[in-house]
Amino acid sequence: MTTDRSRASGRPTLEEVAVRAGVGRGTVSRVVNGSAQVSPRAKAAVEDAIEELGYVPNRAARTLVTQRTDSVALVIFESGERFFAEPFFGRIVQSISSVLVARNLQMVLMIAQAPEERRRLEGYLTRQHVDGALLLSLHGDDPLPSLLEDRGVATVRVGRPMYAEPGTFVDADNRAGAREAVSYLRSQGRRCIAAITGPLDMAAGIARLDGYRDVVGDGPVAFGDFSQESGEAAMLRLLEQYPEVDAVFAASDTMAAGALRVLRHYGRRVPEDVALIGFDDSVVARHTEPSLTSVDQPIAEMGREMVRLLLAKLDGDDDPGDSEIVLPTRLVIRGSA
Repeated sequence: MTTDRSRASGRPTLEEVAVRAGVGRGTVSRVVNGSAQVSPRAKAAVEDAIEELGYVPNRAARTLVTQRTDSVALVIFESGERFFAEPFFGRIVQSISSVLVARNLQMVLMIAQAPEERRRLEGYLTRQHVDGALLLSLHGDDPLPSLLEDRGVATVRVGRPMYAEPGTFVDADNRAGAREAVSYLRSQGRRCIAAITGPLDMAAGIARLDGYRDVVGDGPVAFGDFSQESGEAAMLRLLEQYPEVDAVFAASDTMAAGALRVLRHYGRRVPEDVALIGFDDSVVARHTEPSLTSVDQPIAEMGREMVRLLLAKLDGDDDPGDSEIVLPTRLVIRGSA
């Protein structure tokens, strides 16, 4: 327990923690900074001493010594409306935040889509404000990752780059997931399988369409942007152009929910008349009627891997061979297919 005498003597120091724990000052510093280069026994002793003394790291002093801000930017390149509407973002933000908190790092959430938001974002993302940046939902050939790396701001993105360019990323195997979903529809005897795509200026949108085409070839396709409204509009176009459609693969659960609403409106039974599969295995999939068969991507693991790669960069022990992480998906069968 922290005694009255230790409280009265002023704020506990790193040296006092070291004496209480019976270790060197450097060991305490490594524990406080979240380094893995500490034995479990020494780590436990330091943590006990910190709790007993009520030690709180002096962030301002530490920043001067380490040249770090202890802040990481999480940047979402979508509108605020899209961010709050799509379950994917909430799940990955929660995963990333929990890991950063455990490392005593502050997360700065930034949502930027409009040009003015983008200009402010680019002005803020410097080493004076953040140590690194996690980038979600990049569109097209965005130059921001290269710009940040040139500034010395470490970056990790969700999703592989659109083109063959250097960079660190974490992704789900979108193509294999889509291929498994459409193969399942084919195995169930569905003859006219259509696809509702995600945005084709994003690698995930392209990969999920490629997975569909691996099985179907040049089949019926309608274009969406991952939103429920685009799923509704795409499903309506498919029914108008291909009334014989008996199965649909939608590249997100929210678009699949929109498609389901249109199918119900036009009297098409799911799955009897039209089987339907989404992607993400989000909370949406479990609350439609019928519930959605969906491709599960390991979103929590993706968030943890992003932080792991970023911290390795910041600690200077990143492995160039470990800069591209692609995680497997799995098909979750429910009532819609």
